[in-house]
Amino acid sequence: MGTQRWLGVGQAEGTEPDAGTRAADGALVHADAKLLIVFCSEALDPPTVLRQINERSGGVPLIGCSTSGEIAPDGSGERSVVVMALGGDGFSVRTAAATPASHDLRAAGATVARCISGLDERPHRVLLLLTDGLAGDQREILRGVYRVLGAGVPLVGGCAGAAQMERTFQLHGDQVLTDSVVGAAIGSDAPLGIGVRHGWRRVGEPMLVTASGGNRVHKLNGRPALDVYLERLGAHEACTSQEELSRLALVHPLGLGHREGEEEIRFVAGGDFADRSLACIAEVPQAALVWLMEGDAESVRWAGNAACEDAVAALGGDPPLGVLAFECVGRRPVLGHEGIRVEIDEIMKCSGGAPVAGFYTYGEIARIQGVIGFHNQTLVVLSVA
Repeated sequence: MGTQRWLGVGQAEGTEPDAGTRAADGALVHADAKLLIVFCSEALDPPTVLRQINERSGGVPLIGCSTSGEIAPDGSGERSVVVMALGGDGFSVRTAAATPASHDLRAAGATVARCISGLDERPHRVLLLLTDGLAGDQREILRGVYRVLGAGVPLVGGCAGAAQMERTFQLHGDQVLTDSVVGAAIGSDAPLGIGVRHGWRRVGEPMLVTASGGNRVHKLNGRPALDVYLERLGAHEACTSQEELSRLALVHPLGLGHREGEEEIRFVAGGDFADRSLACIAEVPQAALVWLMEGDAESVRWAGNAACEDAVAALGGDPPLGVLAFECVGRRPVLGHEGIRVEIDEIMKCSGGAPVAGFYTYGEIARIQGVIGFHNQTLVVLSVA
């Protein structure tokens, strides 16, 4: 006989020499784990942590990534490792990795998506993706996924983070990768629910994207995009460096008008102070209307709670075993230290006390229907019944 479905979460601080072992011990509450999902601060030694986790689990299928902060039931961390384990009856899992992703982002997405073909037949499925957000336009990865799966399989996940936006890591099995896409196709006998909300609001008049290419915006309203962006913030004279621009951009994303309702958020990742363009994590198409966005702790917390409520409601009344949270690092300075703690408490309350695991990302993935499903400065929640 098999065992009842279960989900466990463990967390260990990086100051502990056996952090990977301790986090795995907390997650592996039973012996028949089907999948481990690992979120690890780059401040730790990823190869050592990964080796410790695999030694403890005996080689359970594993995906993971580096973070800009970790989320666990005890709160958020910045130098820790978090492990979530799924196990028991009613799950089937296949994992895959594609590297180097930046050479052909669509092909990388398609390669990982094909792992779903090995799943046992189950009524509920999801593809969980963890990507290198610095590899290029993340929408291209999702276009590759769509080419393989169409719109019938929901997607969730996020872009790996790091303290400095220079290099991120992805984990697959016993490998520490970079410039990669890793994924886990999960089949489940019980429902899986997805919620996605951002909580940002429009400021001022719309701006027309008059010149762009890929994830770079060259002109807004016919003028250099960086100049227009800084003028709207009243910072045209004061902002003269990437560091100053990064601080402004964390709390002032661009909102891309969307005919289906809530705006898609585009994180401003930097600017070129020579040609006066803006770089975003994902594509901002030419001729689109964009808005400067802003938020406050209340609006961002409301969105987090709403995302969790949506994810739990999608379970159709089944109680969640736990939830995965993919939250943009740009929401953290708006929430503040206390707001972050309150948000995690509210997510756990919404899920009936079920454990939460996750990380702070460079971009979020959530597609319930449609073609793409890439987001910035948003909270995405996956609930597992």
